[in-house]
Amino acid sequence: MSSFLNNLALVVPLYVLIVLGYGLLRFAGWPTSISEGLTRFVFSVALPATLFHMMTGLAQLPAVDARLLIAFFGGCLVVFALGRVLGKLLFAMNGEAQTVFALGGIFSNNLLLGVPFAKKMLGNGAMPSVALILTFNSLILWTLVTVSIEWARHGSLSQRGLLKTAKAVASNPIVIGIFTGSAYGLSGLPLPELAEQTLDMVSNAAMPLALVALGMGLAEFKAGNEWKVSWAISAVKLLAQPLVVWGLALLLQLPPMETKVVVLLASIAVGANVFLMARQFKVLEGAAAGSLLLSTALSGLTSPLLLALTSHFQAR
Repeated sequence: MSSFLNNLALVVPLYVLIVLGYGLLRFAGWPTSISEGLTRFVFSVALPATLFHMMTGLAQLPAVDARLLIAFFGGCLVVFALGRVLGKLLFAMNGEAQTVFALGGIFSNNLLLGVPFAKKMLGNGAMPSVALILTFNSLILWTLVTVSIEWARHGSLSQRGLLKTAKAVASNPIVIGIFTGSAYGLSGLPLPELAEQTLDMVSNAAMPLALVALGMGLAEFKAGNEWKVSWAISAVKLLAQPLVVWGLALLLQLPPMETKVVVLLASIAVGANVFLMARQFKVLEGAAAGSLLLSTALSGLTSPLLLALTSHFQAR
């Protein structure tokens, strides 16, 4: 219980920043152009710079057990299949709707919420594991979604769709930041003092700005009237995915830190990409938006609880 309360106390300031961003856009009348600009800065500059800075010290960072990728993405595959089955059985969804429903159960908001959570609750020692998952996250999950959508639409795979996914991943600023930072870190060269000081300032600002941007983004979504589906997506995302990932981590006998990282990142709220996918295919738009709001609010309780349970069982 004390571990849960400690973790909860750590995330409360993070949610204060989310609520601040939400209030500025929803109640203070700030224009959506500010939200768009801030989000673009966070994704294109602040977070890539933070991850680059962190990875330049790769030689001094703790080694990572790469089997965490099997636990995390293996869990994603299992829960994605489960989500498609639930979408069909519970709500009689077609193939495209099943894909969006299932995507909501596995695609975490790990950039805007997962990275701050991990840094706050697990410390800098968790960041190499986080970076490894972020590196493969876009490639693996978007490939899975592309295959699922193409199959639902045409009954076959499109080379064009897969190439488009690969190109998007290769040009992703987050992936570029991680890879270039890792390459610099492996070179053994120290950062120039000016670069070190600049990256320090950007890194210190990145996490608070990411959370304010998340709150602003949530204020833009209209949940609609599909709350039953929203609750179902949130339940799969916040409970089924972290529990399946935790089970795989136990089977693989992952070290304690890697286990905590995969469980935490799996427990993070639904990512905005799910809503964008729903909008693109004109299915479950209201339900996807509702799941973003619900899961973001609820993960403030469920993520600290799951992390406390993981720590408790590791201590036994």
